[in-house]
Amino acid sequence: MRFDVITIFPGFFPGVFQHGIVRRAQAAGLVTIEAHDLRAFTHDKHRSVDDRPFGGGEGMILKPEPLAEALASLGIGPKASLPTLAQTARKDAATESERPGRPSVILLSAQGRPFTHALARELACLERVVLLCGRYEGVDERINQLFCDMELSIGDYVLSGGELAAAVVIDAVMRLVPGVLGNEASAEFESFGAPDAEIDAGIGAENGAGSECVPRSQHGAGGLLDYPHYTRPAEFAGLRVPEVLLNGDHQQIRRWRREQQIRKTLLNRPDLLEHAALSVEDRELLRNIRAWNEVRVR
Repeated sequence: MRFDVITIFPGFFPGVFQHGIVRRAQAAGLVTIEAHDLRAFTHDKHRSVDDRPFGGGEGMILKPEPLAEALASLGIGPKASLPTLAQTARKDAATESERPGRPSVILLSAQGRPFTHALARELACLERVVLLCGRYEGVDERINQLFCDMELSIGDYVLSGGELAAAVVIDAVMRLVPGVLGNEASAEFESFGAPDAEIDAGIGAENGAGSECVPRSQHGAGGLLDYPHYTRPAEFAGLRVPEVLLNGDHQQIRRWRREQQIRKTLLNRPDLLEHAALSVEDRELLRNIRAWNEVRVR
């Protein structure tokens, strides 16, 4: 998979991507990341990439010409047809990327649709993604209309620019590319991962995680947060690892972990429970946890 990043700070990225899984993925040829200096596509002596907004207001706006030239240098021209106002309200990842040979172009901005693990999984199926890093007060909207397939935000807050957001998107997506992780099951059995029913029976089968017990000692997240993890020593600072994790009973471990997932999600991200893949047993656990919380509050 290839990522192209258009930015006014190309020097931001080398250090970020020279460590850990990202470095290994690049060394193995599974992922290619290249940052392109937007100022290289300017033609004035000051290498200006921004200008004042029409209509007045604070700050500066990234100009359309350098961005269009940068995209052209990557072989990307305007989309075949301009979207209507209704279409621009919500663009799907595959809208224009389905056209043969055309990468998916993503504008990173605070006004974009939320970046989620589910969307990361969709993007991981693409061969090439181009990320436009917004700066200042934003990007001339005509670039969004003419070239971008999606406007994306990594959270409900404002950053100084899209570079940090680009790093987050690349890291989250590339680790889902087949072969990047040492154990591909790691990308399934974690926070926001797939529910058990969607986990491929072949993943981790050699470790006993077949379809009839997926997974034997873990549990597909089903869109929930991950359960707590423990390692040696069994006792630390007066706190012991929960006994259920030491008894070797995988059924009890599985149930405990699922209960902890639901408990942690209810505490930290209750909004996720509205759309999570919950079984009948999960819903019973959730009812019991809520009832216990109500008794504790009283």
